[in-house]
Amino acid sequence: MRTGVGGFQTVLVLGGGSEIAGALLERLRRDGPLTSILAARAPVADAPDTVFVPFDALDRASHASFVDDVFSRHGDIDLVVVAVGVLGEQERDEVDADSAVAVLETNFVGVVSVLVPIAERMRRQGHGAIVVLSSVAAERPRRANFVYGASKAGLDAFAQGLGDALVGSGVHVLVVRPGFVRTKMTAGRAAAPFAVSPDAVADAVADGLRSGAHTVWVPPVLRYVMVVMRHLPRPLFRMIRS
Repeated sequence: MRTGVGGFQTVLVLGGGSEIAGALLERLRRDGPLTSILAARAPVADAPDTVFVPFDALDRASHASFVDDVFSRHGDIDLVVVAVGVLGEQERDEVDADSAVAVLETNFVGVVSVLVPIAERMRRQGHGAIVVLSSVAAERPRRANFVYGASKAGLDAFAQGLGDALVGSGVHVLVVRPGFVRTKMTAGRAAAPFAVSPDAVADAVADGLRSGAHTVWVPPVLRYVMVVMRHLPRPLFRMIRS
């Protein structure tokens, strides 16, 4: 259950090695003690009040038992943060079917596979929040990243619909659409305009949870940038390379 001042007591992170998720946990700890359950393929560095559990987005056959085990061991989960994701390599992915499918299976299919039973458990407990890390790339995938963008577009649409389906259940869904975030995953790549840090994303998520928002953009200006981008004629949009 959440604390009397609105803080979260137990948080499950899918993609426990995510720097954005790590920054969010630090941000949430300002509101009080927090038990974090980090789910990832490889063990995550130890931290106070942190539990590591193995999780593989591609191993869909294990997802139902994974969810049952986490909720059985830890009871109610106040917040689930979906931070699973890979960027892929566009030049390879657009010509290699296996590589392209792996990106979609990790970022979209695998996440849906585990989110469905999680949402049902949270519906039954009658409270909680789910944060889904989408991307500005979901709005209109560009030539430079359309495989990754397609995977996030699918996830974004599913998460928005899930949020609507859960209205009245006590479970809230927040979809987060950051632009370029400076992390280890993006190291070596040219930063896009309006690049932000994991801490900036964490602050925006915390504010979104507090206000009950269904979608947040990081930074907020991207909401208006994408209004323009969505309506660019295709020949002009195709010219955007980064």
